[in-house]
Amino acid sequence: MSSPAVHVIARLTARPDTVARLQIILAGLLEPTRRETGCRSYTLLHNLADPTDFTFVEEWADAAALDAHLQTPHLQTALAQAVSLLTTDPDIRRYVLI
Repeated sequence: MSSPAVHVIARLTARPDTVARLQIILAGLLEPTRRETGCRSYTLLHNLADPTDFTFVEEWADAAALDAHLQTPHLQTALAQAVSLLTTDPDIRRYVLI
């Protein structure tokens, strides 16, 4: 039996003075991530009611594909750049369909 697809909701909250900079960093992840093996969907949302709130909605073929994504240079670089722009650590949650 194959491994189930993994769905991820990853929420990042910018400091009010860093919203524009964080948006540029996060948007830079879209294309390289979408080209990764096992990436089925990778979408970035920006909350209309709270401009400091960014949320990725992701679907990965399996946990191994997600784990490989977490080690990619483009993600590691973006996280290193983003850490000082955030109010808290990213809230990253993994799900499977029922």
